[in-house]
Amino acid sequence: MKNDVNAYVQPGTGRDLTSDGRAPEGSAPQGPAIPAIEVRGVTKSYGRVRVLDGLDLTLQWGQVLSVLGPNGSGKTTLLKILATLTRPDAGSVRVAGMDADRAAGHVRRATGVVMHDPMLYADLTGRENLRFFCRMFGLDQPEERIAESVRRVGMTSRLDQRVGTLSHGMQKRISIARALLHRPRVLLMDEPESGLDQGAIELMREVVTATKAGGGAVLLVTHNFDQALGLGDRLAILGRGKVAHEESLTGAGGSTTSPEELRALYFKHSGEPR
Repeated sequence: MKNDVNAYVQPGTGRDLTSDGRAPEGSAPQGPAIPAIEVRGVTKSYGRVRVLDGLDLTLQWGQVLSVLGPNGSGKTTLLKILATLTRPDAGSVRVAGMDADRAAGHVRRATGVVMHDPMLYADLTGRENLRFFCRMFGLDQPEERIAESVRRVGMTSRLDQRVGTLSHGMQKRISIARALLHRPRVLLMDEPESGLDQGAIELMREVVTATKAGGGAVLLVTHNFDQALGLGDRLAILGRGKVAHEESLTGAGGSTTSPEELRALYFKHSGEPR
């Protein structure tokens, strides 16, 4: 069993309001005054290595933020902090208007998380995994939710197969289905395309697009530059534990920077060789 699985889920009724009266199950306040994600001055070190160094980041509702960065730039650490899987050493994090430290349980209800590790139990079938998560979140109508989320990722025919016997790509599909069970308004996705075939990548893109169209928000960490530009409304490049470059890609304030220039900026700030 993965520690991250147990860290992310927790028992609940699925119908409780948050402490300040917000609705259950990932529904969240929306409006320009309350971003989907707000990170201010976040610092995180592992031993003597400072992974995040005063990082600031904001994601608005109805947007996809693509985050690029080399290995070790803090991308996965940032996602784990947002998902309440680990705590920052300093700084503040708010998701859907809620403090990720003081209201961790409510933040988990507002977010769907797809990490590089599928965060599933290998000895259980896909259906058993999803039923477990439904119970841990206290969700009503679990079988309907399972059928809905599995249909969205095209895994209905493999649902009763043990997860440990599935390919990494199929496990990733089940992982995406798990992240959708409680109908979250915020999706946190760490290289979701990893191990997926082209058909599954299209399904993943549909999930991202549908979340955005429904007024939700997606933070997408990827190494795929074309995907980052194709799906993102905003682009953030991490370097040395901070946002080294950020710009809008769409809308009235859309980027006037060409893809070639953005690639050059990535290599400049990441320190990676071309």
